Amino acid sequence: MKILAPVDGSKTSLKAIKQACSLLAAAPQLSVTLMSVHDDIALKHARSIVGSKAVDSYLRELSDKDLAGARKLLDKAGVEHEVVIRTGHVAQEIVDQADQGKFDLIVMGHKGRSALRDLLIGSVAQRVLAMAKTPVLLVK
Repeated sequence: MKILAPVDGSKTSLKAIKQACSLLAAAPQLSVTLMSVHDDIALKHARSIVGSKAVDSYLRELSDKDLAGARKLLDKAGVEHEVVIRTGHVAQEIVDQADQGKFDLIVMGHKGRSALRDLLIGSVAQRVLAMAKTPVLLVK
């Protein structure tokens, strides 16, 4: 079984990694791919000022920071893992990666927000749930 675990450095994404480790303990044939995605749409103007290389470097640093805690947890648990870093519409990139990589499960954290805020703007987790063909395990 292949697990895709998108992380954003939050406490809930680290809880999701711990849950993935629990699944791995029960079924060691599982594999984990960590994923970091940053929406770069708002940075188009910045690219024209500071250049694409500087923006790409900045986004890579953010991804490395977001992935650090999850990588540490998986390393401590002795779980081999791969890392995927992308930019674009976050939920769409997660769904696309799940489809292209033929993952069996997406394990991700769900940040707690008020119901009104989620109703108005939605969340990445809600969008992934709505769009994914792959089963999704949300961890709160």
